[in-house]
Amino acid sequence: MTAVSVGAGELDRPSTVVPPGERGATRIADRVVAKIASQAAREAVGTLPPDAGRPSATVAVHREVAHVRVHVELDYPCDVGARCRQVRRHVVERVGALVGMQVPEVVVQVERLHLVAGPGEGQGRTR
Repeated sequence: MTAVSVGAGELDRPSTVVPPGERGATRIADRVVAKIASQAAREAVGTLPPDAGRPSATVAVHREVAHVRVHVELDYPCDVGARCRQVRRHVVERVGALVGMQVPEVVVQVERLHLVAGPGEGQGRTR
């Protein structure tokens, strides 16, 4: 019978020391990423009427990937598709820059459109 020494070569190898600043792990809660995504959506949407709700977001994080759903209200008339693309792009940029996560998808759900009153409108009915 032959005896096998496991790990004998391990003793000759110098051990690797990991600097203190590189030890451990960082876990960012879903709600933190959602708050960042909400703020990014607010920045992208811009100025809205006073009665408009603020954008909100829900996020599901798995490892270093965040799947984001953003709820927004927009002024009307506007190019809804272009505004949603702008929100998507900004959310991806901000989440990536601030928390270092990949964002493969941002679902933008338009909850409400706010009619922007033109000149002379908003004062009631006119004939």
